[in-house]
Amino acid sequence: MSRFLTRCGLLVAVLLPAAAQADTTFKIATLAPEGTTWMKEMRAGADEVERRTAGRVKFKFYPGGIMGNDASVLRKMRIGQLQGAAVTGNSLSDIYPDAQLYSLPLLFRSYAEVDYVRGKMDPILRKGLEDAGLVPIGFTEGGFAYLFSQRQVASQDDLKKCKIWLPENDIINTAAFESAGVTPVPLPFADVYTGLQTGLLDTVVTLPTAAIAFQWHTKLKTFTDHPLSYLIGVLAINKKAFDGLSAEDQATVRSVMAASFERLNKLNREDNENARAALRKQGLEFNTLSAAEREKWQAFADEAIVKLKGAGVYTPALLEQLRGHLVYFRAQAAATPR
Repeated sequence: MSRFLTRCGLLVAVLLPAAAQADTTFKIATLAPEGTTWMKEMRAGADEVERRTAGRVKFKFYPGGIMGNDASVLRKMRIGQLQGAAVTGNSLSDIYPDAQLYSLPLLFRSYAEVDYVRGKMDPILRKGLEDAGLVPIGFTEGGFAYLFSQRQVASQDDLKKCKIWLPENDIINTAAFESAGVTPVPLPFADVYTGLQTGLLDTVVTLPTAAIAFQWHTKLKTFTDHPLSYLIGVLAINKKAFDGLSAEDQATVRSVMAASFERLNKLNREDNENARAALRKQGLEFNTLSAAEREKWQAFADEAIVKLKGAGVYTPALLEQLRGHLVYFRAQAAATPR
């Protein structure tokens, strides 16, 4: 009998680690359409994770908004229907407000500024997300959002005549446009194209790649070449679900997806630049702002940032830290001979 119990004990000891390594499938939703660079790179990373974990960790993606808007996706994550999402930082603001710090209006002037600041601030935002219960296994550039319209928009007066679409619950850009005397029209992504067709909308704020991916550019005529905000994309997994992986598999997922999103960062920038060229080639009129208008737009952006501080949209100390990096970078750039 004792030998039998001993053998059973050994069998249990062998089987328990196997049970701990049970296969895990992370269900991930995103608004990114199938066939985009985002989806291709995420799928490539997922395939590499599955290969390197011998099939213990898999990803199942739901692209193109089939799981609903970002708010719906985050609700489904809370109840366990989904384990993760690939969304903009702004969409995570209810969970971690500073996820949208980079998107404050007219904060950055160039990609060079972005690269310098992100080198300093990304680790802080990543830790903040993880402390809030989300593991950011992918962190990448979305790019600069611009104003696309059916009319010329080269001044604040032009802006006031526009019927501007913004995503639902976009607190930051809503505050910026309201400071400029404009009331935006909030709609789900799925309704934007119809809104442009029917005249409910005549202007959108979006990335060049998104304007093409969602076919909105076919209903638009002008592009105001002044970056309004900078977007990041995050592939985040519920921390409780992620903690179910072994330490080894966690390290593999982090490493592989970090590499994928580093490539995606470069590809997204290239895609946005190529999209700008394609839009110009397809006949969109590119407008620029005069120096006086740039100052005017900066003033209403700064006013909005102050209002957003009062609403608790970001941590003031973090914004001051970010601005300190910007001041240093701009001073160094100004002092460098050209």
